[in-house]
Parts: sequence; structure tokens; C-alpha cells
Amino acid sequence: MPKPLSPETVQIVKASIPALAARGTDITKSMYARLFRDNHIRGLFNHANQGEGGSQVNALAAAILAYAQNIDNLGVLVPVVERIAHKHIGYHILPDHYPYVAKALLAAIEDVLGDAATPQLLNAWGEAYWFLADMLKEREAEIRSELLNRSGGWDGWRDFVIDSKVRESDVVTSFVLKPKDGRRVARHKPGQYLTLRFKLENGLEVKRNYSISSGPNDGFYRISVKREAQGQGGSRYLHDKATVGMPLSATPPAGDFYLPEAPKAPVVLLSGGVGLTPMVSILETIAEEHPNLETHFVHGALNSATHAMDQHVRELANAHGKIKISSFYSAPSSEDAVGLSHDFDGFITAEWLRKHTPIDNAEFYLCGPKPFLRSLVPALAREGVSSERVHYEFFGPSDELIAA
Repeated sequence: MPKPLSPETVQIVKASIPALAARGTDITKSMYARLFRDNHIRGLFNHANQGEGGSQVNALAAAILAYAQNIDNLGVLVPVVERIAHKHIGYHILPDHYPYVAKALLAAIEDVLGDAATPQLLNAWGEAYWFLADMLKEREAEIRSELLNRSGGWDGWRDFVIDSKVRESDVVTSFVLKPKDGRRVARHKPGQYLTLRFKLENGLEVKRNYSISSGPNDGFYRISVKREAQGQGGSRYLHDKATVGMPLSATPPAGDFYLPEAPKAPVVLLSGGVGLTPMVSILETIAEEHPNLETHFVHGALNSATHAMDQHVRELANAHGKIKISSFYSAPSSEDAVGLSHDFDGFITAEWLRKHTPIDNAEFYLCGPKPFLRSLVPALAREGVSSERVHYEFFGPSDELIAA
């Protein structure tokens, strides 16, 4: 554990909250601009999160503000540190990279706040930054050690090839990835993701996180990717151009969203769109390892054209016996019909969950786009589901303080 923050630092950081609330995005925008002057550091980041809408700039600004607001209540940092540490494992961010961020952040604060960025303020934020950085480095070292000691484990980037490619719906395609060296892979925790690195046709190297959609095994990972019309084209390249045998690289499985090894309470898996990918991994694990676990797989899609892996999910449920499948279509096509293509029209609601799932004692796992989570997470809280029983994974930038 790093050395505790001094009382003076805590006081100065808290006093900077109004300035961070007013100018936080200006600070993070300036910080990223400084970081990206160094091609080595620039190459560490997922630039899909840096562009449209300034999502990463805004997320980082919100995270810095939240850190300042909780600087004297550091217990709230534990889940945040865990999430960031796993992100850093995925992007292979190392202790040597932290000084670059410290330099850019402090220079950005000085640049944006001007005369208000006194030496005392900069020193306090320097101490606060390194306190958090040391917490992260300690946790990342623990995760790397555990991964290296796991059968099939590795550190950093490892060469893989696409072994097979399967169209799951009009918008989702699955890719089975096997290591180029033919050796074992580390068994992931069901719900975790892989970080991939590959080159587009124009030579641009991209890095992307994709949830693993297969259950843990020794030989391969499966990812199921939605083709996105916007962005740099990583998903479009995989859908349209990637072929069996194509090489790519991956860091070890990471992520703090996963099913525990010995679940004791009923499980409700809630997903929207391509958010079903980690849920399928969890469902395969339950079907294989937990024959007596009551499980509810509840999925929302637009219609049958976009609904991926439904037959596979229902086969798992039929073989297991205690898995119940419920599917919702929010925009059913003329060919769709309740009872045939899907189970319900409309959206998943907390009221429906109250009637059809063991809401008072189940563990809830959610994954999907932000509107999906913004609707259901607060709704579950209003139904009396404690935050300890609600686990969720989301796509895109979050509250990562040193985010790739």
C-alpha cells in the first residue's frame, strides 16, 4: 500500500474541486494532446475512444473530479482501481508509462488553470496522482503474476490466428482465435474480455476490447463482434476483410466482470444487443459446471435479423434444465411473431423482472449499451436490489483515471 496522503494534500485537492468541475474537460483535452506528441505513448491507446463526441476526454474529466471529491474516503477507489488495473493489463500498460501521464496531467493543469495552478496545487496533485498510480501498479503486478502462473498464461502481446469465422446474425460475427504457437491458452473467467491488436487495410494499427463469448477452455477464445457503421473501422474490417488464418495479437484475458467460481444464489443474465457476448460465456460455464444453478437468460434485441446465437443459447438451456430463456424484440419485423421468433415485444423492464425472476435474492449481471444500463441499473435499485447484487459491464469509456 502506498504512503498515505498528507492532510495538506487532501485539503488542497478538495479545494480544487470547483476548478475541476468547471474546467475538467479542458484539462483532460490538454493532457491527451500532450501525451499524443510521443508516438510510443500514443500507440498504447485505443483511439476509437478519443474521437467522436470526446467520450474519453469527458470520462477522464469525470473520474478526476470524482477522485478529488472522494480523496478523504479512499475506500470507494477499490472497485475503480480494479477496473483500471484490468484495462491496463489489456493494453499492456507498464510502470514505465506512468511518469508520462503524470507529466502531461500536471502540465495540463498548469496550462488550463493559469495563475490558479500554484506550486502548492501542483505538488498536491502530483502527490495525489502518484498515490493512485502506486495502488494501480501494485494491483497490476498481482494480476500479471497470477496470469503468468496460470496454465497457458502469458504477459504482453501473444500471436494468434483466426481459426474460424461464423456469421451469427445480420450484424454479429463470431471469430475463433487460436495461438499461433499451438500451445494452451489461459482459461478466462466467464465474462472477461480480450484486447486485440491488428492492422487495417490502410496500415493503421488498432486495439480493441472484445468480450469472450466462449466458455473457459484450454485451446481457444471466441469473440462475437458487432459490425459498427461508425468509428475507425476495426469491426468492419473483421466482418468484411478478415479471413481464416489472419494473424493478430492479444493480451491475456482481463476484466473485473465475471461469474464467481462457486455461485450460490440464482443468476439473472440481462443483455442488450451484442451485450450478450459475455453472457453466452457465462451461460456455457453454467451449463458445463453448475447443473443445479437456477439461471435466467434475458436478452433484448431489435428483431430476429439482429438477434445472435439464440439457437445456441436455447440448446444450452434445454440440456441444462434449470436455465430459462426470455427474449424481447423492441422493433420486430413483419416476419417476427411472439412465441415463434421471440418471447415478448418491447423492452426488458424492472416490473417484468419482478414478476418473472427471483429478484429478491438473485445476482444480476448486465451488459449492453449505455441506454440499456441507464434504464435497468437504477430500476433494479428502485426494486430493492442492492448494489452488491448488481454487476455490469459496459462498452466504451468509463471512469478510468488513466485510461487507454
